[in-house]
Amino acid sequence: MTRQLITSALPYINGIKHLGNMVGSMLPADVYSRYLRQRGHEVLYICATDEHGTPAELAAQEAGLPVAEFCARAHDQQKAVYDGFQLSFDWFGRSSSPQNREITQEIARELHANGFIEERAIRQVYSIADGRFLPDRYIVGTCPHCGYDKARGDQCESCTRVLDPTDLLEPRSAISGSSELEVRETKHLFLLQSKLTDEVEAWIDANGDSWPVLASSIARKWLTEGLQDRAITRDLEWGVPVPADVWPELAAEGKVFYVWFDAPIEYIGATKEWADATGGDWRSWWYEADDTVRYTEFMAKDNVPFHTVMFPATILGSRKPWKKVDYVKAFNWLTYYGGKFSTSQKLGIFTDVALELLPADYWRYYLMASAPESDDSSFTWDLFAATVNKDLADTLGNFVNRVLSFSRKRFGDEVPAGAENSETEIALGAQIADLLAEYEAQLDALNFRKAAQALRALWSAGNAYLDVTAPWTQIKTDPEAAARTLRTAINLIHLYSVVSEPFIPTAARTVRESFALDGDTRTWISADEARALSLVPAGTGFTVPPVLFAKITEEDLAAWTERFGGGQA
Repeated sequence: MTRQLITSALPYINGIKHLGNMVGSMLPADVYSRYLRQRGHEVLYICATDEHGTPAELAAQEAGLPVAEFCARAHDQQKAVYDGFQLSFDWFGRSSSPQNREITQEIARELHANGFIEERAIRQVYSIADGRFLPDRYIVGTCPHCGYDKARGDQCESCTRVLDPTDLLEPRSAISGSSELEVRETKHLFLLQSKLTDEVEAWIDANGDSWPVLASSIARKWLTEGLQDRAITRDLEWGVPVPADVWPELAAEGKVFYVWFDAPIEYIGATKEWADATGGDWRSWWYEADDTVRYTEFMAKDNVPFHTVMFPATILGSRKPWKKVDYVKAFNWLTYYGGKFSTSQKLGIFTDVALELLPADYWRYYLMASAPESDDSSFTWDLFAATVNKDLADTLGNFVNRVLSFSRKRFGDEVPAGAENSETEIALGAQIADLLAEYEAQLDALNFRKAAQALRALWSAGNAYLDVTAPWTQIKTDPEAAARTLRTAINLIHLYSVVSEPFIPTAARTVRESFALDGDTRTWISADEARALSLVPAGTGFTVPPVLFAKITEEDLAAWTERFGGGQA
């Protein structure tokens, strides 16, 4: 099987991320990684904190810490939250790592040698109050395109248009708030994207048709507007230094690479971090790997331009056989009652707080079942509660509890034998095999909402079977038939515990561990096994697990709405 390389957009280091960030990159990447591992693929899932650029310096300044110390602490805090969400990274690295510095500088040298980096004198905003040149994110103002009054100097968070600081209306320093700004001359390095336009366009033409429309349309929109040469250095204290052997003057001035130049390279850097820590071979995943590795990237739509245009241009211009992405899975935005989740504005539910309210599986399932794939989706507490209560508590959790509890009450702590399968069980097995095939097809296609629907249909089939067979009635007149029903239902529960793991790993593991199956190392269920429903034979011991999912009450909703707000963007 082809090896599967998976990356999710690097979360910024400046604070704990919100649910919109989780559903737009890391969580779907984790669901897909888990699924592929269960199907027998060799998977490497890589992510890292994005630690360079203005957000890191501003957040460190606000925290009163040296930026290196702030980033180290913030990395550990973010990693703890992602562990709480059961994200199965093979490595969660740091873009400030020595490995990323080394590879970023290497690629910059290659681009320079090939004539795709040029040193230019430019006029840049200088803050008189701060006594320094201001990088683009150190300047805030009003977006000239949409009127958003907190746009940054590199990109408008509202309309996603890429900006230059001088585009902003009523600009001011993000450090001091001063509007005493003037434009002075300084030197920076530029990536000559204009010279790489034809190559990037040819690459997108060869690969983009298989991507979701959201990803391919954004990439082609950028190409249609024309690729501009882009400054890839900044005046910051924290970042990957410009190598002095190539640009001694700029290195002496303390120039560092632009965060969007080194951050995507950290996918490679983090893989080298993984290799250095584990003894793995990082180059086999990234170098001359087009025929042996399938590379899938996950990101929200505002990250698409950098991953589908700027990073490919960087890789293409290096003239080295670095692996380029095969499939870009892009997401729209999850909103909070119609308003955008925002780290900077502290709007919405943040991942650490979410875990304080409920275990990770509740959030994992809801977010994937409501994933903003075809358009933006809106989080509301009522919708969240309805999804959890109907799908997790009633459809799955209640099925598991009532089957195992009733079987133990009537037949003891072992799976009963009962009668041979009837036409009802044979039809059920065929139905389950078909539903499982649909679930697999949607996950293979990275259609997460449809995959959640298919998983829900699998769970619902068990409840429909119980409604038809009614073992609580059968037990009165035909105990052997009741035992057969319970044996079949228990096998459904085992199947659910295996195939539900990508979405709800904790609950799936809890259910699976309730069966005393010797050597149960199966990672997936085949179509034949689904039809037979006999992997848990009669006589197998089991325990009744605790309640898998508690219902969300009206009292819960009232408390959360009061705490976080509801109906207000």
